[in-house]
Amino acid sequence: MKIQVDTDRCVGAGLCALAAPGVFTQDDDGLGAVLPGREDGAGDPHVRDAVRGCPVQAISLNESR
Repeated sequence: MKIQVDTDRCVGAGLCALAAPGVFTQDDDGLGAVLPGREDGAGDPHVRDAVRGCPVQAISLNESR
């Protein structure tokens, strides 16, 4: 699985970091970002909650390898 945050779409709500703090953070501009080395989600059960919870659908989850 590959996780990406579209920073052009992100509004910095921070719900991703709240839902899955082991995978997401907020960058210096307050926008959502994937933590280094966590782009694959590493089996975090909360990643899908973060994707569903994003108010502007800025997070994409590509499950193909």
